[in-house]
Amino acid sequence: METLIPIINRLQEVFLTVGAEIIQLPQIVVVGSQSSGKSSVLESLVGRDFLPRGLGIVTRRPLVLQLVNVPPLAERRLQENGIKADEWGTFLHSKNQIFTDFLEIRKEIEEETERSSGGNKGISPEPIYLKIFSPHVLNLTLVDLPGITKVPVGDQPEDIEAQVQEMILSFISNPNSLILSVSPANSDLATSDALKLAREVDLDGRRTLLVVSKLDLMDAGTDALEVLLGRVIPVRLGIVGVVNRSQHDINTQKSIEDTARDEQAFLQRHYPSLASRCGSRYLARTLSRLLMHHIRDCLPELKRRVTVLSAQYQARLSSYGQPVEDHSSTLLQIVTKFASDYCNTIEGTATHIQTSELCGGARICYIFHETFGRTLQSIDPLGGLTELDILTAIRNATGPRPALFVPEISFELLVKKQIKRLEEPSLRCVELVHEELQRIIQHCSSYSTQELLRFPKLHDSIVEVVTSLLRKRLPITNDMVHNLVQIELAYINTKHPDFTDAAQVSASVNSQQVILPQLKAHGLQDGDKCWMNEKVAEEKAPVAGFSSPVKGQAINLLDTAVPVSRKLSAREQRDCEVIQRLIKCYFLIVRKSIQDRSETGAPGHLGVLLFGYPVSGELILLWPS
Repeated sequence: METLIPIINRLQEVFLTVGAEIIQLPQIVVVGSQSSGKSSVLESLVGRDFLPRGLGIVTRRPLVLQLVNVPPLAERRLQENGIKADEWGTFLHSKNQIFTDFLEIRKEIEEETERSSGGNKGISPEPIYLKIFSPHVLNLTLVDLPGITKVPVGDQPEDIEAQVQEMILSFISNPNSLILSVSPANSDLATSDALKLAREVDLDGRRTLLVVSKLDLMDAGTDALEVLLGRVIPVRLGIVGVVNRSQHDINTQKSIEDTARDEQAFLQRHYPSLASRCGSRYLARTLSRLLMHHIRDCLPELKRRVTVLSAQYQARLSSYGQPVEDHSSTLLQIVTKFASDYCNTIEGTATHIQTSELCGGARICYIFHETFGRTLQSIDPLGGLTELDILTAIRNATGPRPALFVPEISFELLVKKQIKRLEEPSLRCVELVHEELQRIIQHCSSYSTQELLRFPKLHDSIVEVVTSLLRKRLPITNDMVHNLVQIELAYINTKHPDFTDAAQVSASVNSQQVILPQLKAHGLQDGDKCWMNEKVAEEKAPVAGFSSPVKGQAINLLDTAVPVSRKLSAREQRDCEVIQRLIKCYFLIVRKSIQDRSETGAPGHLGVLLFGYPVSGELILLWPS
């Protein structure tokens, strides 16, 4: 069981190396107020002066003190390394340096404290690990914490008391820790800050050992017998009284051995019945025994926890695969695999295909042929176009002369207005495809290979590069869709083979124009009747809109045109019908053309190009970094 403490020490060093205490280890935490004698108690356990001393708060960082008992043979082994000493110390932050002078150990503690906490008496939770090898110590591990203070001194922050208490509670809250509470005998235990903090985390005192220091400094006529017997404040692990070195002893450099002899003599004189259960040597044996038994009690749970964590991290380590020997080859392989997965998801040949919803290329196909197609089909060729708009366009196209035939320019003006309505749904289609391509990126990254998961920064870089590539292609694709519409607006192809209504309407109009002169040559007969009926209808119709102003009524050129409210004449109805049939026929031709070109052209810039060079080519640029 003697080997348990060194094993715990080794685990503490491992946790410091990884930068996190994953498991709460058994340890002894020393708690006490300033000037309670903590330093003297610890030095008596070691038998050497090595802790910093001074006014105010001296211990400003946790000091993990690992005492290792070594046989005399270790002294000979140390001599073989060129150093002759029977006692020495090492710090974890300077592994290769061996300290044989304990004054140098004190100096190193002070300098390391200054490096982390600064020179303004501030504190730091980062521990200092000191291991002392000696044949005169027992295997023991203690954590010395800053003394509890009330009033800031010097440049200390105003909340120094709260900071110290928070640090102490963070250590003693560990259920696997034993609490060594140091309180001076010349003060009332009911006001002990160390016992107060211990009670907060260990109400029944099962983990607390009380050390009553400075037994020789009590007032004349008083003693600590009732306290040492546990009749004042009961503590489960026991109460041990010690005699500390006085400041005079420190100034005169009185040795620890002489102090221990004087301590035993004092205990024999004043507490003969308790002399065998008090003193620094008894305290060292008690602490070593308690720590070993405590480790033994915690060992089953500790072993189970270590086994579980070891299995978890071993599985995680195995998931990382083999060591990377050729960085360039590994990077190229990962990039190629991601690009391949991306393309396969679009093509529908990926291994991770969802069954709950459409995704990848199937969803892009759905967007083009269902969403986009239905949206275009729902657009009315004559939507937003009234008969007034048509008549206005016809009259504006004729200029100052009355129109004998329906001018072709009016048809072009009106049909271009309707064709422009196809641009907005086309751009919305591009946006939907872009969103789906971004979803494919997230889909591929969530089902990435273990190789890619090994390198989270590379994973983030790949996602960023592909997302940026899509972002760059989006305005290019929008411009292409805009150009498709502009091409249709730039030239109205009335000779299109599907534009059959135009020929039929023109033939109908031309036939009427040929019949009219023949009727006039025969005395106007039916044609005259038809023309007269039209004329009478126009005369009976109310005058408004583009008709001549009423006689005697002033004309205001700044007034807006009055909407046509009269019934249209037969010729006006015929002209509107001709234009409507032409617009509808040509609009359907253009709508089909834009739908076909968008479905084949837009993916070429936004999706199809991602199958090959752009993804792989852009990702290869990650190679130098």
